Amino acid sequence: MTGVQAVLLPVGDDLYAVPVEWAREVVAAPLVTPLVTAPPPILGLFNLRGEIIPLLDTAALLGAGTIAGADFAVILHCPQGPVGIAVTGFPQRTSLDSTAWPTDLHGTAGAYRAGTRVAVLLDPAVLLALDRVKTDHLLPAKTA
Repeated sequence: MTGVQAVLLPVGDDLYAVPVEWAREVVAAPLVTPLVTAPPPILGLFNLRGEIIPLLDTAALLGAGTIAGADFAVILHCPQGPVGIAVTGFPQRTSLDSTAWPTDLHGTAGAYRAGTRVAVLLDPAVLLALDRVKTDHLLPAKTA
């Protein structure tokens, strides 16, 4: 698969990407309200122009540790409604040129070259599945 249009997601020293059609917008320094009883992947909730958005720890979702804070949130379109994933650097749109190698991380679709670096392409449909996060209150119920 070549020429994948994606948004690069810096998470610490790692670089991930999400297909551009999943990305809705980028929010700088979201003001997050923690949920004390939430599972580890959930950093909390934040208000985006009157819409309450859950913010997830991208590293925790991938089983790659945790992040200290969200410098940016990338809002993704999900069947259950919008969800933010936390990143530690400025997300950028790019074209992923060629597959570098397959990945074994659950919720990923391969590693791609992104300039001089390698980005692991996320599969949001798998990564953000409710059974994956193991909570039915993570994402808001979609209303008609």
